[in-house]
Amino acid sequence: MSFVCAHEIVTAPEARPHRTAFVLHGILGSRGNWRGFARGLAAAFPAWRFVLVDLRGHGDSHGADPPHTVAACAADLDRLARHVGHRPEAIVGHSFGGKVALVFARDFGARLKAAWSLDSPPGAHPMDGDHEVRRVIETARALPMPLSDRKAVVGHFERAGFATGIGRWMTTNLARGEGGFRWRFDLDVVDPLLADYAGLDLFGFLQRPPPSMAVHLVLAGRSDRWKGEMGRRVARLDAATVHRLPDAGHWVHIDDPEGLRAAMAATFA
Repeated sequence: MSFVCAHEIVTAPEARPHRTAFVLHGILGSRGNWRGFARGLAAAFPAWRFVLVDLRGHGDSHGADPPHTVAACAADLDRLARHVGHRPEAIVGHSFGGKVALVFARDFGARLKAAWSLDSPPGAHPMDGDHEVRRVIETARALPMPLSDRKAVVGHFERAGFATGIGRWMTTNLARGEGGFRWRFDLDVVDPLLADYAGLDLFGFLQRPPPSMAVHLVLAGRSDRWKGEMGRRVARLDAATVHRLPDAGHWVHIDDPEGLRAAMAATFA
């Protein structure tokens, strides 16, 4: 049987939605990261169902064949759409998921009306060993599994120089299994996904999206991802709509959920 991403569908209580949106998390995340925000969207826009996806190598989505690339993730979503019986009219992706959303829009977006990329630089950018995400991955890899206690994760990341909040967030990526807790993500899949993400440049697509598709980029004002040439290239885009949330950090749906929901209203109303 072909690999199908783990997913869940969020709708408003007693709603009968007839439109579909896919929602994608970032690297090392899972569909649960977006459950609360999606419930708010469904309550505000009951005509929509929101399909929250665990991308390959994350959450409960395991067993996908290589290569592990952004394009492979987009193809997984095309397969998922056939599996659930609903082609998305909108797709929303955060961080790593933002590039997956744009590649899905480019390669499989014939019926897509809107694509949203949230605090996700669309160009290639280096992620060497000193990059925070790389350091998180190496720190996670260095922690012997299984664990008897979730609290061991917090201390491990603090000793590696990370803020307590990072360690606490990493505990949400643990699943209890035989012998104790293990990571829910597969680092042997995450590593090539991240490398492909960092090297992928999607500005060509953003300069010439299909005329029937609205492409939106959300920039977090307190994010460090828009410094230098990346920010200047985005500012020069004419075919994509750029939204700025000045008070939000990278986790835009946590820092400014109302601002993000207001920005999205034109798509979901």
